[in-house]
Amino acid sequence: MFKLNKKIIIFLILLSTFGFVLYQNNIIEKTYIQYSSGGVPEAFSGYKIVHISDLHNKSFGKNQEKLLKKIEEEKPNIIVITGDLIDRRKYNLEVALSFVKGAVDIAPVYYVSGNHEAWSGKYEEIKDELISLNVQVLDDKKISINKEDDFIDIIGLKDPDFHTSNYLEGNNTLVLENQLRNLSEKDNFQILLSHRPELINIYANENIDLIFSGHAHGGQFRLPFIGGIIAPDQGLFPEYTSGVYEKDKSTLVVSRGLGNSIIPVRLFNQPEIVIVTLSKGDI
Repeated sequence: MFKLNKKIIIFLILLSTFGFVLYQNNIIEKTYIQYSSGGVPEAFSGYKIVHISDLHNKSFGKNQEKLLKKIEEEKPNIIVITGDLIDRRKYNLEVALSFVKGAVDIAPVYYVSGNHEAWSGKYEEIKDELISLNVQVLDDKKISINKEDDFIDIIGLKDPDFHTSNYLEGNNTLVLENQLRNLSEKDNFQILLSHRPELINIYANENIDLIFSGHAHGGQFRLPFIGGIIAPDQGLFPEYTSGVYEKDKSTLVVSRGLGNSIIPVRLFNQPEIVIVTLSKGDI
């Protein structure tokens, strides 16, 4: 009898663990951030931005319906995507595009590449498909959004891995720095889309107001009072994994992302949609 009970207990523990891991990796969490600054143009006060990052081909229901429903509920003004829509190790563009096809029907979509697009060897195909769906692909580009008599600039930076010869070589950020310097207009309110949060010092040097990044996957495993455990290009106990960080005039928003890559499991780190609302604050 004792042996039977012991087996049942072990089975229940394993079942509970499996259920918990399944929940942690598939139930999308919404994170709300209020960004207040005197630099926000008056007409953009209340402007809502949904931030998506690091999908890595993950599916959330048929044709991404669960993910798209959560975005649609927010009625965003724009949707920004900060790279790694696909995963270079399990490349499946159709899964990523099924999300994008639904997203463009909700709001205008602005996109920058991540390191997985860089090393997929298929970025031209990815870019062409996105452009055909009316996505604004901001590869080292800037675009202005007008509202009434005001405007904001959105700058996008191509991932620095496009400028290295192999993924073991490390990051060459010189091109990225030069591109940002050329694109930045410090008198304007500037939003930057760039996959890499660890490059915050480069962004702050150009007085970028608001930066959206991903890449860190929330540190993959998160522990209370510690945060993320490991992140690409930051190593163990990374500094920039989730939430809001301030550097001089700049505010960095880091998404925990939606999918996984090398490590297939998240712990205490649910897939995330970030919703940022702009407001006019004191100068």
